[in-house]
Amino acid sequence: MSDTPDSAVRTYTEQHRTAFLDDLAEWLRIPSVSAQPEHDGDVRRSAEWLSGKLAETGFPVTEIWETAGAPAVFAEWPSEDPDAPVVLVYGHHDVQPASREDGWNSDPFDPVIRDGRMYGRGAADDKGQVFFHTLGVRAHLATTGRETPAVHLKLLVEGEEESGSPHFRALAEERAARLAADVVIVSDTGMWDENTPTVCTGMRGLAECEIELFGPGQDIHSGSFGGAVPNPATALARLVAALHDTEGRVTVPGFYDGVAELTETERALFAELPFDEDTWLRTAASHATAGEAGYSTLERIWARPTAEVNGIGGGYQGAGSKTVIPSSALVKLSFRLVAGQDPERIQDAVRTWAEARVPAGVRHRITFAPATRPCLTPLDHPALQAVARAMGRAFGTKILFTREGGSGPAADLQDVLGAPVLFLGISVPSDGWHGPDEKVELDLLLKGVEATAHLWGELADALR
Repeated sequence: MSDTPDSAVRTYTEQHRTAFLDDLAEWLRIPSVSAQPEHDGDVRRSAEWLSGKLAETGFPVTEIWETAGAPAVFAEWPSEDPDAPVVLVYGHHDVQPASREDGWNSDPFDPVIRDGRMYGRGAADDKGQVFFHTLGVRAHLATTGRETPAVHLKLLVEGEEESGSPHFRALAEERAARLAADVVIVSDTGMWDENTPTVCTGMRGLAECEIELFGPGQDIHSGSFGGAVPNPATALARLVAALHDTEGRVTVPGFYDGVAELTETERALFAELPFDEDTWLRTAASHATAGEAGYSTLERIWARPTAEVNGIGGGYQGAGSKTVIPSSALVKLSFRLVAGQDPERIQDAVRTWAEARVPAGVRHRITFAPATRPCLTPLDHPALQAVARAMGRAFGTKILFTREGGSGPAADLQDVLGAPVLFLGISVPSDGWHGPDEKVELDLLLKGVEATAHLWGELADALR
């Protein structure tokens, strides 16, 4: 058990609450929008601001790491204990575009506090959740009497996550020696809701492709030529229709090879969550659930691999009719992957499956985007249990477990560094990531501070 007194951490956090929120507001005023070139200077200014604040916090090493795109921030605070485990915290300092015209009730880059919430772009995603580590490590030191953290603490805060992290993998590989860690903590995630604190145990991977089919050299008359030459749109429709069987399973041979099956314990833990399917459907703007037979909705989106049609088209799309055989047709597909699946093997399998369904006389082109690997940490991993204990001490209640159906660059760190990835976040669905009036619940933000204050001692004990 960590020797950090829970009440002392809470008291220290409250005593420094005002200054902490003032600093966060100052950072949020920097419009570090990585997707818009006119904000390149602001993204750099954000990195410089964070580097300076981390030095002020006490990190003896703070550096700005250049990439082919936006800069990242690295910081390191070695423990006085040479045998202490090494922990790397990941987050990002860039944000999504935002303007009043999007529906904000206040300037997105002039944060305001209303009803116990701070509104501003990046308040939850991800500046607020990066920044709680600064006060958390100070609370850890102040309440334990330590001069250095109980772990060798490193931070990597990238500047291009909201633009797809195009240079992150290369940065991780180039700096792998400096980033080496026993465990990675990702604070770019959230909890089930305000009343249900949870720890995420994994994210799905992602493979994306475009399949283009080409028939005649141009659109041709369907009366003169229809039924006598191959139609690429028809061929594409048949291919897409063959992607799933009647049970909702993906038909690509080898697609499920190696998939880590849910344990009964995991299924029971998912079932403990206060999930209301009708509410979920309203959030999804949908009218019925669907998917692989034999699995619940949460199991489908968290723990099962999927294949989805993201876009499809070909031929005439305007008003009225135009009776042609189109010269080409295209479909965009995405495959969400789970632990045990290799994105490269999935890409090869999809290519082989699709090519076998292209009829004679139809040419094809299949293009894959860079893939993201899945990541999953077993429930009994000591580091995951340490995160759950730290969260439990902060919230004073039982911590439940979730997974994330989406994908992110955290898996690159797991792949490059060979370290398990753990998730510690306090954001909730109502925070409105990427939308107007993004906010963070201040009470939960301070719980994040408390959780990280406890975490370093918990991890030091668990990983010895």
